[in-house]
Amino acid sequence: MNVTQLALVALLAGIFIGGSVAAVIVASLRARDRAHAAVSVDVPEGVSAVLHAMDDAAVVVDSSMRIVAASRPALPFGLEEDETLANDQLRQVVREVRTVDAATTETLRIRKGALPAEPRLVVVRATRISTRLTLLVMRDITEHERVEQMRRDFVANTSHELKTPVGAVSLLAEAIESAADDPPQVRIFAERLLAEAGRLSNLTARIMSLSRLQSGDVINAQRDVSIDEVVAGAIEAHALQADAASITIARGGERGLYVRGDAQILSEAVGNLISNAIVYSARDTNVGVGIRVNESVVEIAVTDRGIGIAEGDQARVFERFYRADPARARRTGGSGLGLAIVKHAIQLHGGEVTLWSRPGRGSTFTIRLPQIAAPVHEAPGKQRKKKKKPKKQKLGEATARSKDGDPK
Repeated sequence: MNVTQLALVALLAGIFIGGSVAAVIVASLRARDRAHAAVSVDVPEGVSAVLHAMDDAAVVVDSSMRIVAASRPALPFGLEEDETLANDQLRQVVREVRTVDAATTETLRIRKGALPAEPRLVVVRATRISTRLTLLVMRDITEHERVEQMRRDFVANTSHELKTPVGAVSLLAEAIESAADDPPQVRIFAERLLAEAGRLSNLTARIMSLSRLQSGDVINAQRDVSIDEVVAGAIEAHALQADAASITIARGGERGLYVRGDAQILSEAVGNLISNAIVYSARDTNVGVGIRVNESVVEIAVTDRGIGIAEGDQARVFERFYRADPARARRTGGSGLGLAIVKHAIQLHGGEVTLWSRPGRGSTFTIRLPQIAAPVHEAPGKQRKKKKKPKKQKLGEATARSKDGDPK
């Protein structure tokens, strides 16, 4: 073996030995990093920045249940950095994810804010990000669940309410067919059929109206609305109903007030309150409609001296299909949607509707809407004078001219 070959062998041996040493060093460093990670409670780089940018509540907890990092939305749940994870349900989720060593998802009810706060429905996902650190991400689905429940209730209630008049129409049609040889009986059934058809039409129209109001896009072009016109239109629309029930509608209070919105929707809302007041009032009594301004808020109060509403029912009268007196509602053909329509219509205008009632003394429903300044109209006495049109000259009449040649 010559010198060149010996040098080549030595070089290869050096490369092998150097590579082996480097591999041992890299392995040692990695083992050290893993050992450090196993005992470290430092938040990995970038995790804190991601947490602070999150819209959901999220925290990182160590093996002793201490919160080492938290997002801003976690604060209302009482989850703060350097504090101990106090919620027993969340602690159990952390224990489970450490036991199974896999991501875990749970749906929990957790209080948000100071007591007595309403429990919030949250979906919690727990993931281990290191040997000693666990990431908890909570998504609040309370409102989503509430909307879904409202939708399910609305569909179920609508189906139930439509079933009654549809079934009645079907039975009356069969009765008319079987009594074809008895004209007086046919007329009786036909009148009842028309009443049920009207009830079905009214219920369908109210369901559609409520659906449009809940969609939130029915007010296409808002304008300055005169409360005087709104109330006058509502009273006029229910004048026949009031006369038939021997009810007098009295209007009082301030005039010349304005709000911003849709006049037709507001008039229908006030009209629903007037209609309810008439239905639940005794004959030969009054229904009052009073208007006033209270701290830049226009208040429209509809008062009756009827049977009143029990305290236990007052919190539910604005629910869809809820009837405080089901027997009277059946007699009058009420759908249980009138007050729900009022509530959503007023909420679309940035207002609210409240109730005061005492059994045997009557009820007062009050609509509250933001007031706006009355529009400025041009005074009649300051109208511009119309320019007089020049009189037409007769044919052949000479036109008088001034000295410079222009017509006078």
